[in-house]
Amino acid sequence: MTINVIGAGLAGCEAAMQIANRGISVRLYEMKPQKRTPAHKTDLFGELVCSNSLKAMRVESAAGLLKEEMRRLDSFLIKCADRCQVPAGGALAVDRDIFAKLVTDGINAHPNITVIHEEITAIPDEGITVIATGPLTSDGLAKAIEARFGDSLSFFDAAAPIVTADSIDIDFAFTASRYDRGGDDDYINCPMNKEEYEIFYDALIHAERAPLHDFDVNNPKVYEGCMPVEVLAQRGEGTLRFGPMKPVGLVNPRTGHRAWALLQLRKENAAGTMYNLVGFQTNLKFPEQKRVFSLIPALHKAEFVRYGVMHRNTFLCSPKVLNSDFSVKENKKLFFAGQMTGVEGYMESAASGIMAGINAARLSEDKPTLTLPDDTMIGALSRYIADPSVKKFQPMGANFGVLPELQNRPRDKRERAAAYAARALDSLNKFLSENNGD
Repeated sequence: MTINVIGAGLAGCEAAMQIANRGISVRLYEMKPQKRTPAHKTDLFGELVCSNSLKAMRVESAAGLLKEEMRRLDSFLIKCADRCQVPAGGALAVDRDIFAKLVTDGINAHPNITVIHEEITAIPDEGITVIATGPLTSDGLAKAIEARFGDSLSFFDAAAPIVTADSIDIDFAFTASRYDRGGDDDYINCPMNKEEYEIFYDALIHAERAPLHDFDVNNPKVYEGCMPVEVLAQRGEGTLRFGPMKPVGLVNPRTGHRAWALLQLRKENAAGTMYNLVGFQTNLKFPEQKRVFSLIPALHKAEFVRYGVMHRNTFLCSPKVLNSDFSVKENKKLFFAGQMTGVEGYMESAASGIMAGINAARLSEDKPTLTLPDDTMIGALSRYIADPSVKKFQPMGANFGVLPELQNRPRDKRERAAAYAARALDSLNKFLSENNGD
């Protein structure tokens, strides 16, 4: 028995590894290097196209709980991430180039995985297949999926710019992590006073944007999780100050006070030679990005090694199409995984790949497929994407709101988060014990 996995992104690589580690042969189809999507820049597997952050590490956070559940499911990508971590306060951030190289090398070295560099343009009719081609699925396969299932959702997603470290004017900045979480130099903080912020804000909302081809530029559907900073700013002058530019938890050591607004820069690579503008996903034209973001005092001499870009994301209307085990309702031998299913985020996509891979392997061995308990983060997200009662389906990332309510709900927010996490991990451990490890 050989199982097909289409796409060598985060979800596809996790699915392939889960299958291969169970002694089952995998044909992993990846169209690079023959063809790339507009957002991808390398020929490596598991390429991170937006941020290099995999979000919070604390198990008592929704994102941290998700990653801990993945660890207990023997996540391949978490192991890669741990080996190339860069300082990011309480977040798990990686050197994206090293990360992708580790993923690629691990996949290529596995004896049960055969990589085929070929674009797939039709849904396979024979055998067991996991489609994990991501939100930028190539046109041929996207059309085949739409013809089969219809009701796909098109969104636009954005990436943030990256600047060189030596071009940041540290005289206008300071290093610190919010609330002193992590190392003192994990972030470079770029404060602004009220006047500086107002000048920047006015320039931002009036800056010229790049056109979005083949889409209604006057009314784009933009996913909230990667909202372009200029779109977010148009909701009101205070929106950025309570969002990506919030100064809370950071005191400027030069003044002893909190800034009016503040941009954080996070290390993009292990060497610390490049920094990412945190929360500044954008679709501004490249010259406009240089002009507007240079109005931030610490960035007045900034050299941009990558400008922000915006690209199309396509999601299935999963409640109509998928079961909670990520199989297709009309064909249990066909699975989907990744952001196309409506899970939002790097690790959420990878987690769906873990589950699709486990279930594809179990199906090949005539075992019943699995969905994790609904009080685990992965189980709750699996059920969300397949919930027929969800009428206006939107992509969903890890959050405690998708979990069942606690019986004895603590009033304190941190105690409540810790209780959710403890319950989820206890439930997962029991589930894995009852199902012989998977």
